[in-house]
Amino acid sequence: MSLLKHASEFYCGIGYDVHQLVDGRKLVLGGVKIPYARGLKGHSDADVILHAIMDAILGAAALGDIGEHFPDTSRKYKDVSSLVLLKQVGAMAAKAGFTIVNIDAVLLAEEPKIKPYKKQMRACMARALGLDALRINVKATTNEGLGFVGAKQGMAAYATASLRRGRGNS
Repeated sequence: MSLLKHASEFYCGIGYDVHQLVDGRKLVLGGVKIPYARGLKGHSDADVILHAIMDAILGAAALGDIGEHFPDTSRKYKDVSSLVLLKQVGAMAAKAGFTIVNIDAVLLAEEPKIKPYKKQMRACMARALGLDALRINVKATTNEGLGFVGAKQGMAAYATASLRRGRGNS
């Protein structure tokens, strides 16, 4: 299959992640350390936003999922920054002949408010992926007190990624 044949095709992926809130862990969201009383439980830094984004990128490029590439059984990924993993996922997509067009993510959390950190999150992700921050959107919503998110037992995130065949970030 020639890359030229697919030069104008776009590919979309969706990602989802969830982690439990626990005492004794730092809270990292979108690659940014957020002051909060609890953090997310996980093998890596448990950044739900970046995990959802990575799965969306991998899905759009038909490259599997983050569990295949970064298994939680590997000591190599214990407490690793998800920004490191995001950079690797971006490189995998590029190696497969894809360019990331845009990313949209939504955090589901009752608290803390992430508005003061969104610009920094976008900048961190843009650096990791070699993109303009204008191609990345992050937003948040509550669960209106419903379910595990509403009970402040955990956080979840959804993300979409649009990719196109070919190189270059134009």
